[in-house]
Amino acid sequence: MSKQFDLPVSSSLLVVISGPSGVGKDTVLRRMQALEVPFHFVVTATTRKARETEVYDRDYVFISADEFAEMIEQDELLEYAIVYGDYKGIPKQQVRDALDSNQDVVLRLDVQGAATIKEIFPDALLIFLTTATEEELERRLHERKSESPEGLKLRIATARKELQRLKEFDYWVVNAEDRLEETVNNILAIIAAEHRRVEHRVVSL
Repeated sequence: MSKQFDLPVSSSLLVVISGPSGVGKDTVLRRMQALEVPFHFVVTATTRKARETEVYDRDYVFISADEFAEMIEQDELLEYAIVYGDYKGIPKQQVRDALDSNQDVVLRLDVQGAATIKEIFPDALLIFLTTATEEELERRLHERKSESPEGLKLRIATARKELQRLKEFDYWVVNAEDRLEETVNNILAIIAAEHRRVEHRVVSL
């Protein structure tokens, strides 16, 4: 009988997909979910109002400021921050349950939130999603038509600053126009490669 090699055993990954507003984080994650990849996609809690196309408990958990405050007091959030005037946070129990069941956990976060997660979990896998050019990013933000002129100006200025923080991440992926499948495949390839690391990442909560 042949003897099998004693190969490393990979543990669950904590994957953060981040990047400036307008790069298409939500679209990419929805496509990954449609492919039924075996990951747990954490649903962020937020106090902001839902946009017309957004669905409760799929895009966000939309809650009141009082409910969010209660989650903070009960230490139920992994991290939270004020983003464009509204609170956003990661429910801790979602992450714990997924890791305990040996699932890879995917978080969708802004650049500020990604940095916080990296401080808490140094072995988290951070992927920076971007457009090919700054001009394309600005155009996408304009086309969303979901902001006031003042809010749009703030998002563009913030996006320019966030693009300068690329080196804080492990990988970058360009989400080019009309090439969603390529973007998703690149992300899945990164995750697959990480599971083949000799010194694998270890995250526990």
